[in-house]
Amino acid sequence: MKITVAQESGAALIQISGSVDSLTSDEAQTFFDEQIKNNQVRLVVDLSQVDYLSSAGLRVLLSALKSARQRGGDLYFAGLQDNVRKVLDLAGFTSIFKIFPTVEEAVGAFAI
Repeated sequence: MKITVAQESGAALIQISGSVDSLTSDEAQTFFDEQIKNNQVRLVVDLSQVDYLSSAGLRVLLSALKSARQRGGDLYFAGLQDNVRKVLDLAGFTSIFKIFPTVEEAVGAFAI
């Protein structure tokens, strides 16, 4: 798993590639905790390069969403692959997270 972050129109654009699972979830949790601790609470997570998302990965993303919202921000997803969308659907997370087809649309949603 690889995680990078860049600033995009007032939001933190987080790009994740690889698998987010029990082997990588601690690293992902630490990354999101650091972002939120540094007041990066408007988060767009580009999942277009994530090929596998386990329940451990879901817990990390849900925790980041809750932390961001508690600080007045939010967390949006962009670019989900079909297999990742299916995991989110099965877990009931598509009703919790805001999901956008593209990064541009997700970043733009913060401007509204």
